[in-house]
Amino acid sequence: VFATSRDITTLEEALKGSDVFLGLSVADVLSIEMLRSMADNPIVFALANPAPEISYEDAMASRTDIIFATGRSDYPNQVNNVLGFPYIFRGALDVRASSINEEMKVAAALAIARLAKEPVPDVVTIAYNSSKLSFNRQYIIPKPLDPRLLLTVAPAVAKAAMDSGIAHRPISDWDAYSEELRTRMGIDNRLMRGLTEKAQENPKRVVFAEANHANMLKAAQIARNEGLCIPILLGNEDRIRKIIAEHEIDLEGVEIINMRHDREEARRHRYAEIFANKRQREGMTYIEAYEKMFDRNYFGISMVEAGDADACLTGAYTKYDDAIKAATEVVGIREGLSHIAGLNIVNNKLGTFFFADTLINNHPKANTLKDIALLTHKTVKLFNIEPVMAMLSYSNFGERNTGSPAMVRGVVADIHKEYPEIMIDGEMQVNFALDKKLRHDKFPFSKIDNMDVNTLIFPNLSSANISYKMMLEIGMSETIGPIQMGLNKPIHILNIESSVRDILNMVTIAVIDAIFEEKR
Repeated sequence: VFATSRDITTLEEALKGSDVFLGLSVADVLSIEMLRSMADNPIVFALANPAPEISYEDAMASRTDIIFATGRSDYPNQVNNVLGFPYIFRGALDVRASSINEEMKVAAALAIARLAKEPVPDVVTIAYNSSKLSFNRQYIIPKPLDPRLLLTVAPAVAKAAMDSGIAHRPISDWDAYSEELRTRMGIDNRLMRGLTEKAQENPKRVVFAEANHANMLKAAQIARNEGLCIPILLGNEDRIRKIIAEHEIDLEGVEIINMRHDREEARRHRYAEIFANKRQREGMTYIEAYEKMFDRNYFGISMVEAGDADACLTGAYTKYDDAIKAATEVVGIREGLSHIAGLNIVNNKLGTFFFADTLINNHPKANTLKDIALLTHKTVKLFNIEPVMAMLSYSNFGERNTGSPAMVRGVVADIHKEYPEIMIDGEMQVNFALDKKLRHDKFPFSKIDNMDVNTLIFPNLSSANISYKMMLEIGMSETIGPIQMGLNKPIHILNIESSVRDILNMVTIAVIDAIFEEKR
């Protein structure tokens, strides 16, 4: 029995000239010839399980303009209940909906459709071993493991329930609701959300010094779309445009600068003059300064030094030593400091923590460790968080009188004397730092007694670097950084092979840094 007034009696006749086939029947009822008889750009949802109405291979062989989906995870465009049911239920329960109506289901479908057109986060591309997930014939539906589904579909369903009059507990604060959903996913990232909002209020010009890499360009696209910054791309224009086309990235209208092109000669000379004047008493000649302007790090950082940009990101595809050398030579170390340092932010269920120095100073002496602590204190305050700092070691409050514990203890004593307002103590082991009850029971005299420590200063680079990376690998933690501390201008050096999310987080940090740079 066919629900139609047309003079047809077979599926083959019904498919001729049709735009859409939606099947949930049995295997192998479609043929290649049937698909070829459909209209241009046909949409075919072959959802029979375990075998679809036509195999993926036959469907792809039938024509090149087909948009094809199945219920199977081993082919593109998997239609799966997990895309909808959990989030429909979540939204319905959160507003105490009396039922699940058609409006709520339509809202879920539209939210899923909108999400498919958004840039895909790294956590999804890595999970599915694909670097080129973007809206096209092979990707019209988000992947089931996409963590954004909860944050996108549940609010849409909840709002539809409210609009249709069946919600018994309406939501009034949608930002708080989104925050609650994020917390349910395991990581409370209020810090980055707050920084993102601040950056969006005053977006800055950010140089992407390694724009000849796809991850940098994807991050630049998202940053521009979200109003975080005005990207400036450094590199060979033809190569950059080729990568943009290959990965279907939208960076139309973004400035691309090839620092080696003849048209940039005047700018190279201007930057070389600034650089040579700054370094002439350190043996730098004008000719040497000019030659360095063919290097993307020196050129990009010089853009910030000259005022042509507000911040620069590099290092994801460059040796760290080369990038930091360019930064310290071009913009220099902040007055009053002898050292620079690196800070990483760690977010997990317990909250937000700051780890230093995770990047630069291998075996810091007392004066270096003091600079690290003071730099970290100042940086954490920029994030509108009051630092409560623990100086770490393998002993507690004088148990060892030599070596690293004694040095750390001396640094703490100096800071207590010179900066009594800073909430810092040590030396202490990490378990006492993070457990305030344990610390109170054993060391009630501590300056940070009964306070929650949020900032950890490590005695050397190895312990700091190992600790934050271990948190990332074995715990439900997200790390942000490294954040460069102590440079004169907002220059930030990324980790090697940073993900798009890592880069995007550092764009936000760089913009915040540039905002505060204006106030210095």
